[in-house]
Amino acid sequence: MGRSGVGVVALFTLSLLFVSYEVVDSAIGVNWGTLSFHKMRPSTVVDLLKANKITKVKLFDTNPDALRALMGTGIQVMVGIPNEMLSSFNSDLFVQQNLSRFIGKNGADIRYVAVGNEPFLTGYGGQFQNYVVPAMVNLQQSLVKANLANYVKLVVPCNADAYEANVPSQGTFRPELTQIMTQLVSFLNSNGSPFVVNIYPFLSLYGNSDFPQDYAFFEGSSHPVPDGPNTYYNAFDGNFDTLVAALTKLGYGQMPIVIGEIGWPTDGAVGANLTAARVFNQGLISHVLSNKGTPLRPGSPPADVYLFGLLDEGAKSTLPGNFERHWGIFSFDGQAKYRLNLGLGNRGLKNAKDVAYLPSRWCVAHPSRDMTLVGDHLRLACSEADCTTLNDGGSCSQLGEKDNISYAFNSYYQMQMQNEKSCDFDGLGMVTFLDPSVGDCRFLVGVTDKGLSSSAEPMTRWSVYHICIGVLIWTLTM
Repeated sequence: MGRSGVGVVALFTLSLLFVSYEVVDSAIGVNWGTLSFHKMRPSTVVDLLKANKITKVKLFDTNPDALRALMGTGIQVMVGIPNEMLSSFNSDLFVQQNLSRFIGKNGADIRYVAVGNEPFLTGYGGQFQNYVVPAMVNLQQSLVKANLANYVKLVVPCNADAYEANVPSQGTFRPELTQIMTQLVSFLNSNGSPFVVNIYPFLSLYGNSDFPQDYAFFEGSSHPVPDGPNTYYNAFDGNFDTLVAALTKLGYGQMPIVIGEIGWPTDGAVGANLTAARVFNQGLISHVLSNKGTPLRPGSPPADVYLFGLLDEGAKSTLPGNFERHWGIFSFDGQAKYRLNLGLGNRGLKNAKDVAYLPSRWCVAHPSRDMTLVGDHLRLACSEADCTTLNDGGSCSQLGEKDNISYAFNSYYQMQMQNEKSCDFDGLGMVTFLDPSVGDCRFLVGVTDKGLSSSAEPMTRWSVYHICIGVLIWTLTM
């Protein structure tokens, strides 16, 4: 444990036996991820949050531009510390630079700091878990010194794979995590912090062909799970109560639980579509806001639920699956993908306004060129830009060969901020003013968080002439 070992022991020795938690109605918040090739201005995103009456937002870092945009809005914020920082960072400096300078009158309403993100995930092989509690102890001491300890709470978003059971009432934390989870929940309890967990029924369905599809949703199931006197009709309640049982076995059965991430993707895999996402998210919201709770916590739903996510993130890793880039309830440019009532006063989602789009032009496959040698260009385009919608289950998976090429070319062209040279592809590409979108497959136009003068390369008169000739050829060959 290094220099924090004594602090850990002392802190747990002084743990409060009873902590009063503020009881509030469940609130629906969102995760604001920024791993996108096309980032809107932070002020535009914050205006989107305000238009939809979203009062809680979770960030994955301490982006100063985002925090500045959130200042004075009254929106409650959870900021994050990446796992890679946990082993060596100056907690006093972190608090000074990322919390104190933003908090205050008309400042950012930072309520939580997430110490790591799913640091106990099985796939990490334990590389982060020994840093979590020492980092929290150091941060707590720094919060005390900055007079923020009563306002800002420390949490650790955990993946649901931290606990396990055949039925919910048998829930326990993984054996190798028992000691560290005992320390963690004792720390959370002593400081009035909730347990934060990320729950993804979609991933259960995606990763297990035997998983009953209707059990992932909230409309009842033909495959309910009996558990003593209780019966579970959806995966969310079963997962939630497995955590409740695990906490109970450690002596903290009443600890508040916050859902840090939950949602359903709209593209990039079979089962990831607009209809399923709408049904899941609307079912979740209605279920939580009904205050029905779960069998082990009747009448006591999660303290807060943060939908994952606010916007699509086209630059995320696709290692878990192509769906990773399509979790947003809004597309990357802040346009609602489907009708959703967040239970916050609006009956449906409101779109982002004043989005700084690049000019309405697209890069497509030249209609009169032989595409025999296009393979290398396609690999380049899709290795750097986002082509996930072209794969099986994607909204663009039914395109013909030429449209496939055009989609890949355009994704790269927009990622390159419509740089004229990025649509060359050895003469196989062509810029057009005609929207090449096909059915539900949308050919995007990029957005920018900067002024167009510094981001989009202006078109020369010679370029415009070539585009006009290209459009004529395109039209004649359609």
